Amino acid sequence: MQVRYFAAARAAAGTEAETVPLDGPALPRREVEAMLVARHPQPLPGRPPLAEVLARSSFLLDGVACPDPQALVPADAVLDVLPPFSGG
Repeated sequence: MQVRYFAAARAAAGTEAETVPLDGPALPRREVEAMLVARHPQPLPGRPPLAEVLARSSFLLDGVACPDPQALVPADAVLDVLPPFSGG
């Protein structure tokens, strides 16, 4: 799965994108989030923890809004992490 981070999520993860292997053909988004936090447990100095950013972020799964944390994320998916942006 490809994960793309934007704005504060990029700052918290310390990267704009990464490839994350999944254990199986799909996992619930909630489990994917837990995997991402485990991959980035310590924020860079002056940056928010990724767990905090993910808690307030929106997600796009292959370009479609994915508000359900139980939605299955396929191993070949692209997951975009979109934190709240200033101004709406």
